Amino acid sequence: MHYDFFMEDKGIFTISDLDEFNLHALDTFRFQYRNNRVYQTFCDHLGQNDLTVERVSDIPFLPISFFKSKKIVATHRPPQALFTSSGTTGSQTSTHYVSDLGIYEESFEQAFLHFYGDVSAYCILALLPSYLERQGSSLIYMVDHLIKKSGHRASGFYLDDLSALRSQLGKLEEAGQKTLLIGVSFALLDLVETGPMKLKHTMVMETGGMKGRRKELIREELHEILKKGFGVDHIHSEYGMTELLSQAYSKGNGIFKTPPWMKILIRDTEDPLSYQKTGKTGGINVIDLANKNSCSFIATQDLGKAHADGTFEILGRFDHSDVRGCNLMVL
Repeated sequence: MHYDFFMEDKGIFTISDLDEFNLHALDTFRFQYRNNRVYQTFCDHLGQNDLTVERVSDIPFLPISFFKSKKIVATHRPPQALFTSSGTTGSQTSTHYVSDLGIYEESFEQAFLHFYGDVSAYCILALLPSYLERQGSSLIYMVDHLIKKSGHRASGFYLDDLSALRSQLGKLEEAGQKTLLIGVSFALLDLVETGPMKLKHTMVMETGGMKGRRKELIREELHEILKKGFGVDHIHSEYGMTELLSQAYSKGNGIFKTPPWMKILIRDTEDPLSYQKTGKTGGINVIDLANKNSCSFIATQDLGKAHADGTFEILGRFDHSDVRGCNLMVL
C-alpha cells in the first residue's frame, strides 16, 4: 500500500529549531520506510522499522552507493527529472529520480536566501565546464535557475572563454556590482593563471573537484592559490551532490553550515551504526528532508567532523567516488 506524504505543504522550509527538525525527520523516516521498498529492505536487514525507530539516532542511513545500482524512490509519481553524477569512462554513475522539481527549486532558493540574501541582488557568473559538457547535472539545473532569478543581463555560463569572463568581471567590478563567481576548482585555477585580479565586489565560490583535469589539492592549498589569484580574503564553497536536493555552504576556511532542513551526523568508521563525538573524524551522514520522495537519510563516502555549534568540515573521502564539494582525496 502506498501512503500519501504527510507534509505536502513543504513545511520543512519553515523549520525553526532542533525539536521541530527531529519531528519532521521521524515522520519522514516512517513515510519512507513504508513507501521506499529498497530503503525498507535495508532497514529490515538492520532490524529497524517504523515501529522500532523512536529517536533520530535510531534511523538507518542508506549507503550512497545504492543510488548507483537501485531506483531509490518513495513515490509512484513519474520523475520530472533524472539527475546523474559525473564519472570516469566505464565507471558506474548515480541516478536520482526527482518526482517534484518544485521542491528542489524551493530548497536551493531558500538556502541561497538563508545564507546570501536575495539572489536578485547578484550578477551570477558560472564557470562549470565539466558539468556543462554532460547531461543530467543537478548543479547546472540549480545554477541556471539562480542565473534566471538574478535577472541581471550579464549573468550567465562560461565554458572556456576565460578572456571574456575576465573582461566581464572587470566591467562588473568597475560598476560596483555585487557578483557571485561560482566555478569548479580546476576551472577557477585556469582562470587565475591568466593573471592576478583584485576583486572587491565579487564572491568566489568553488564547488570542488578537479574532474581528472588537474592534480587534487587539499582545500587549504587550493584556497590559498585562489585567494591570491582573485585578490580576495575568503573562498566560499558549496557542498552538494546528485543524491541530495539541499546544499551546505562555507563562507571561508572550509567551515560549512546547513540550512534548517538539512543536518550532518558523523558516524564511526569502524561501527557505522554508532556516532562520533563532536570534533572526532568519521563518515558524513546527511539528513536532507527535501529528499522526501527518495531517501532523506544517506551515508556518504566523505570523511568529516562536526563542531559543537552545528558546523562541520569535510576532511577527505573513503574512495574516489564522485561527490561534489570535496577536494581532498586522501587523509
